[in-house]
Amino acid sequence: MPKSKVRKKTNAPTRPSTAVAARALSPSPSWYPIVMAVVLVLGLAYLVTYYLTSSGTDPHIPVMAGLHAWNFAVGFGVMLLGLIMAVRWR
Repeated sequence: MPKSKVRKKTNAPTRPSTAVAARALSPSPSWYPIVMAVVLVLGLAYLVTYYLTSSGTDPHIPVMAGLHAWNFAVGFGVMLLGLIMAVRWR
């Protein structure tokens, strides 16, 4: 059976520079988890408010009445922003 050719090693650096690595591994600021939790709760509160006000025939909040089903996109969009923040939290 023929032997496969061995690739030559390049002289490219195998690790990123220490300045880039230090920047990438730095912890999040102390205010970050607080803002993340507030964004998640705001999205949940928006959806709960929509459910409670849309159950009657006359909605109490005109902005939500005009958006109709797009209220779900707004509420879940805010919650998705909080989820993205949670993933990036160190």
